[in-house]
Amino acid sequence: MFQLAGKVALITGGSRGIGMAIALKFAQNGIHVVVNYVRHRRDAESTARDIESCGVKCFVVKANVANDSDVENMFELIKKEFGTLNFMVSNAASGVLKPALELSSRHWNWAMDINARALLSLARGGVPLMQPGGRIMAVSSLGAVRAIENYTAVGASKAALESLVRHLAVELGPKGINVNTISAGAVDTEALKKFPNREQILDTAITKTPLGRLTTPEDVADVALFLCSDLAAMIQGQTIVVDGGYSIRG
Repeated sequence: MFQLAGKVALITGGSRGIGMAIALKFAQNGIHVVVNYVRHRRDAESTARDIESCGVKCFVVKANVANDSDVENMFELIKKEFGTLNFMVSNAASGVLKPALELSSRHWNWAMDINARALLSLARGGVPLMQPGGRIMAVSSLGAVRAIENYTAVGASKAALESLVRHLAVELGPKGINVNTISAGAVDTEALKKFPNREQILDTAITKTPLGRLTTPEDVADVALFLCSDLAAMIQGQTIVVDGGYSIRG
């Protein structure tokens, strides 16, 4: 439908959850996929098998996106394997869930490095491999604009991420590269299981979502695929919220 066959995409944190859903959605539409992971090798290998069953190539790369040398090495490997890059999704995320006054500088820097600064490193490495028509997407969350219990460091880092997307959009627009954010609502992934009030979050989300269900990783992947297409050519520097209307309920 979108005529994307033969393109190449990098998804960081692509072995599980939203990243995996995006990787599979891309593969189903003929896109070769680079799956980045840092800890979950078996998940990455399993995802790679599913991707390759779609008839495309999958290249698995272990790299910590918060480590500049890892990122540089990853792009050298991508260049050697494919020679080009069309789409890049900054999805890898981490952070400590604590009240603001219990956060240390280490907690703060950890979240900022992985969730926000990593996009800058990825852009430095990825843009030289991109041609006009390239797409960069960052996965954010509603915590970037709303106060969520114990989410201070992660929320602040996601807000920084969204700001960085806007600045990159201005700089990379003249190169013909689109840069946007996808902000997901409450998605029941492995990450959400780390919240002590997970059940309350999910119940509240369902109750307050006008469409009456939780956002799924596949819902987010659908928007990522759309942003790769020519139909999204004039969407630049935006944060697209995928939450079934949850965020408009206050």
